[in-house]
Amino acid sequence: MGREVVKMVLEDPELELVAAIARSAGPVDAGTLAGKPDTGVIVSSSLAEALKASRPDVLVDFTGPKSAMPNAETALAYGVRPVIGTTGFTPEQIAELDKQCKDKGIGGLIAPNFSIGAILMMKFSAMAAKYFPHVEIIEYHGDQKLDAPSGTSIKTAEWISEARQELRQGNPDEEEVIEGARGGYYNGFRIHSVRLPGVFAQQEVVFGAFGQTLKIRHDSYDRAGYMPGVNTAIKKIMNVTGMVYGFEHFLD
Repeated sequence: MGREVVKMVLEDPELELVAAIARSAGPVDAGTLAGKPDTGVIVSSSLAEALKASRPDVLVDFTGPKSAMPNAETALAYGVRPVIGTTGFTPEQIAELDKQCKDKGIGGLIAPNFSIGAILMMKFSAMAAKYFPHVEIIEYHGDQKLDAPSGTSIKTAEWISEARQELRQGNPDEEEVIEGARGGYYNGFRIHSVRLPGVFAQQEVVFGAFGQTLKIRHDSYDRAGYMPGVNTAIKKIMNVTGMVYGFEHFLD
């Protein structure tokens, strides 16, 4: 994702790449990361040093759940707007970052998914939940994903819950012979997380009713599919105050 973001920024004349953070700075520069000639930008393994030296307007973070929170706090300390594509934030952490954003008078974004197709999948699922209250979510990711369920499935579940009253599904006498077989419980329905090598990112929302089922599915095949959303977020975050949760707030 980092390489795709670098490539997208370098190809947009309205954006300027001023720094890139890698696990080890070494001799690698941001142009090399994007498969382009030397760009002369700051490349560092220290986020604080890079922010201090380059003074960017926006930080894009696609790291991991353990790194994203301290990275966001570091960015805000330097007055930099964080645009975060990492999931796993707790409501308490989001509230804390919202406070820090407002204290600085700037904005930030935590987006479980930057794909416009995924946002539409969530929106359509919330619409369907009004008429098909029996629902389960199955999400698929590669075996290196750290959080389960995914941020996208949790966000989908939140939207569905806003459209339907809590309804505990299944037979009231059902018994899990193997613990976890029925998936994670959320507001009466279940979320199932599949983690396998060779899988990129897919999610299916399955609705059931008498004599029929409805399935709403979104499949991602390439990281480049997220970049139009990241580009939009980078530009729109300049006019936002507070921490926004969900890329859908940046769409018409």
